[in-house]
Amino acid sequence: MRIWIASLALAAGLAASGWLGGVAAAAEPLVNAKWLKENLGKPGLVVIDLRSGGGGTREDYVKEHIPGAVFSDYAKDGWREKINNVEGMLPPPEKVERVIGALGVDNKSHVVIVPMGRQALDMGAATRIYWTFKVMGHDEVSILDGGWAGWTRDLDADKKPVNPLASGGVTPQARTFKASLRSEMLIDAEGVQKAMARGVALVDNRPNDFYVGATQAPVAEAPGTIPGAKNVPESWITGNNGGTFRTKALLSSLYRQAGVDVTAEQISFCNTGHWASLGWFAASEIVGNKKTLMYDGSMAEWTKDPKRPLQQTIKLN
Repeated sequence: MRIWIASLALAAGLAASGWLGGVAAAAEPLVNAKWLKENLGKPGLVVIDLRSGGGGTREDYVKEHIPGAVFSDYAKDGWREKINNVEGMLPPPEKVERVIGALGVDNKSHVVIVPMGRQALDMGAATRIYWTFKVMGHDEVSILDGGWAGWTRDLDADKKPVNPLASGGVTPQARTFKASLRSEMLIDAEGVQKAMARGVALVDNRPNDFYVGATQAPVAEAPGTIPGAKNVPESWITGNNGGTFRTKALLSSLYRQAGVDVTAEQISFCNTGHWASLGWFAASEIVGNKKTLMYDGSMAEWTKDPKRPLQQTIKLN
């Protein structure tokens, strides 16, 4: 595990986040448009427009957004970085603190993340940022189920939007956010190998062509998957591969169909920890299996060492 994980003082983090004396109550993982409309403008609520994770731009945000929402660029604002030549990794806590604080979020804020909401892929931007908040010790975080697409799809009898919209940019007032790092939520390649030896289930959340080795991601050094992994493609997590998450019952059935025990330890992975965050969110936050981890480095890190085993159902050469 990285040096900075061990270096963060747990006691200081607990004090900063208000955890001393017990576990703080967490927000619901998902909120709907009705809830968000009723709570817009309330003290402590910060809405993050994350349409950038689904092809949206700052110009789109300025033209039209949820009232009061602040814009964040998923790819450019520092949510992920290259570490040890591995793309898309979680930055050190002090860097994440600055990213979060710059959005006007402090340790008392309830954050609602608004992705594009068109398909599972862009919902993965929201689950990745949600996971980041959780790793940083912040439980007051939710995702708008249906995202922006759902917010703007709600129409009245005259086919006019029923949810409020605003134009122009919102410049957030920077606040101080202090991380309380949950190192137990993080696992590296060595940890995955140890978990494999214990028989922990591995869940590959990539599309099936990546899983069987027919397609190789540019960030991976070789095609295939981690030996023994089961495949729960990211498109299974949302209804018809759209912007609304499937129910606990249906997700449980899909995981069982894939041969994954929804009550046992499991590790989700993909290429860089984007699709895997959907799997982690589904298993941990919707199904409720808190013995679920996400392997941040995923195949981008795993394949850096040719000594690590790979399983290829389809040989490209």
